[in-house]
Amino acid sequence: MTETASGDVQGKSRLTFADVVPDAGIPRAGKLSGNPYLPEVATVVQIIQETPAIKTFRVRFDDPEVQRNFSFRPGQVGQLGVFGVGEATFAITSRPSEKEFIQFSVMRAGEVTKAIHNLSEGDKVGVRAPMGRGFPVEEWKGKKILYVMGGIGSAALKATIEYTLEHRADYAGISILYGATAPQNFTYQYDIVEWQKRDDIDLRLTIDRECDGWQCDVGLVPAVLERMAPSPENTIAITCGPPIMIKFALLSFKKLGFTPEQTYTTLEKRMKCGIGICGRCNVGPKYVCVDGPVFSLAELNELPDEL
Repeated sequence: MTETASGDVQGKSRLTFADVVPDAGIPRAGKLSGNPYLPEVATVVQIIQETPAIKTFRVRFDDPEVQRNFSFRPGQVGQLGVFGVGEATFAITSRPSEKEFIQFSVMRAGEVTKAIHNLSEGDKVGVRAPMGRGFPVEEWKGKKILYVMGGIGSAALKATIEYTLEHRADYAGISILYGATAPQNFTYQYDIVEWQKRDDIDLRLTIDRECDGWQCDVGLVPAVLERMAPSPENTIAITCGPPIMIKFALLSFKKLGFTPEQTYTTLEKRMKCGIGICGRCNVGPKYVCVDGPVFSLAELNELPDEL
């Protein structure tokens, strides 16, 4: 039997609702029924085609009280599911102050994401959210924030970017380095247009290889990061993207003088049940769904290498 993070289920023949880790997100429906896997029902209200392989889904809980009271911290995640098919973990990508809908961005990759991509506006979905530990944005006030992201990794950082931009006066600076394989593979291109208009954001875009008409950087994200050579002084560095990009971005941060305490990433793709019961997301003694998905590099250095 895999022990939960609370450490109190050793020897049990099965886990029950009473064994759910206290601070993990459980929808009200699950609490009332005694079944932590029971989601809230929501309706798809808008679908945005971000890239050829990525769609953003805006959903609204069917229960107005649930929608009105929903809140989350930047970096937290949720389970989005299609009834009769399954559910998967995705970062919540709406801004935390948004009250009309919650938003998930989904890359088509397997059976569940294929079923999600086949949804239409008006269809019903199941949502279990919020889950996990978000970024400590309150602790970062007064600091410069450096976002380094690639591909669909932008989804994991979008809510945090939205939060820090919404509270721009609280942060000494905001820089964004965003890479994609090709121009058409940047998500949130409507956001990029708005970021480019602002003079309080340092935005750098890069693609892997040169192509006609491209006027920004060319090169893999870690290489462009080292060319930028940002100062680590009073700066928090946050990265998310494909695992290989994260691995080399963390090495680049180290070369540039960023300490492990200054460096953060997120491991939400390791999450399964989302509530600390199944044990499939453990990294050493930690459960990604409860102790993460957000980790500082200092915390990751105490765990087995999973990047």
